[in-house]
Amino acid sequence: MGPVAKSMDAQDWGLLVFLSILWGATFFWAGVAVKELPPLTVVLIRVGLAALVLLPLLFWAGHRLPRSVSGWVPFLGMGLLNNVLPFGFIFAGQTQIGVGLSAIINSMTPLFTVLVMAGFGEERLTRLRLIGVLMGVAGVGVLNGGGAALQGGQMLGIALCMAGAMSYGFAALWARRRLVGVPPLKSATCQLMCSTAILLPVVTLIDRPWTLAMPSDGVLYAMLALAVLGTALAYLVFFRIVASAGPSNVMLVTLLIPVTAILLGWALLDEAVTARDLIGAGVIGLGLLFIDGRIPSRLGGLRRARS
Repeated sequence: MGPVAKSMDAQDWGLLVFLSILWGATFFWAGVAVKELPPLTVVLIRVGLAALVLLPLLFWAGHRLPRSVSGWVPFLGMGLLNNVLPFGFIFAGQTQIGVGLSAIINSMTPLFTVLVMAGFGEERLTRLRLIGVLMGVAGVGVLNGGGAALQGGQMLGIALCMAGAMSYGFAALWARRRLVGVPPLKSATCQLMCSTAILLPVVTLIDRPWTLAMPSDGVLYAMLALAVLGTALAYLVFFRIVASAGPSNVMLVTLLIPVTAILLGWALLDEAVTARDLIGAGVIGLGLLFIDGRIPSRLGGLRRARS
């Protein structure tokens, strides 16, 4: 039996809300960028620019880069699981489905994280957490419309976004085992540098960026926001929450992200918000609240107050 997940205080929740705004907006910025650029190129620009932003801050704060191959391994694994794979999957998925739906599917991340943590003995899979996982699966079923939505490219887009969410679950496990005690700024900078090193030869061979047309100003602004706000700043907040509340709790940010992403997609990309999207998001959110223990604890408090 693994240990029970940590609880979160008011400061952690405040940071989580802030992070949800930053990452919720990334679905919009990415949705703009992939209309003109290949998904892997978007990912490379995102992590490369973010690494350039954070590297001077790393040295200014007095941190040093690892000096051995073994010292880079934790960041290499985190970069692959937390950046390269999920960003690539999600951005590719967004070429087939809308911003709002991709964000809602991404809210499955805590469910995958709970299962991964329990499967590898890092955290206990309690009955309430299991109920939350099952509710989350039911929510995705609502989004799929009993199979009606799983047609052609949309089916592929949903599958890719779910693969990205699963990768985040394994990233949480990797962070628990390999990045404990590492300063947030160093964790963020070094994993982004590793992600850039992984993607550079891949994008060079597959996308051949020098052959692509110059993107519009809107895409350039979206890429800048994606790198500076949605990646560099967001990861500083992310690893701060990991250090204080644990990797499972920080993944609850995906409960809040769909609200921002859906509103931006509706307001700026003219994407429709369907009743099925709202119901599916609500069921997934309810499942996440069971995982976090908030609904059961409130119900228990009401029963005690009445007795």
